Amino acid sequence: MDFLVAAAFALLVLGVFGSVLPLLPSGALSLVGLLGYWWQTGQPGPLLLAALVGVSVLAVAVDWLAGFVGARASGVDTRTSILAGLVGFVLLFPGGPLGLLLGVAGTVFAVELREKQDVEASARRAAYATVGVVASAGMQVVLTAVVLGAVLWVQFL
Repeated sequence: MDFLVAAAFALLVLGVFGSVLPLLPSGALSLVGLLGYWWQTGQPGPLLLAALVGVSVLAVAVDWLAGFVGARASGVDTRTSILAGLVGFVLLFPGGPLGLLLGVAGTVFAVELREKQDVEASARRAAYATVGVVASAGMQVVLTAVVLGAVLWVQFL
């Protein structure tokens, strides 16, 4: 296996790990790994390549939008969703993934409680927003693993 193919596989594996490690753009890493592999080997064929590019782009979209969509689906307004994302991002540095989750949940809970004065509804919305962030990571794992699996299949079978 030559260096560029090995580097492509490293990017594909890093894409899967990046799904659960914050600050690593999992979908983008998978896309670059896929295109690097294709550039070097000419595989996969055009149809599978197009499908895998689509899966990688979907992973990028999930990475960027799922947390926001999860918060919005819980009934939280756009301002609170953006604020929760920013606080989660800031708390990511000192607290890692747990800081991200606590930042999102705490921000949604605090803002909703301040505005609505309803502890139960605020807690429910905070939980939904947090589930959205976790579901985003899960979906990214699935999508990036599909790309990695398909390239492994092309390479070794």
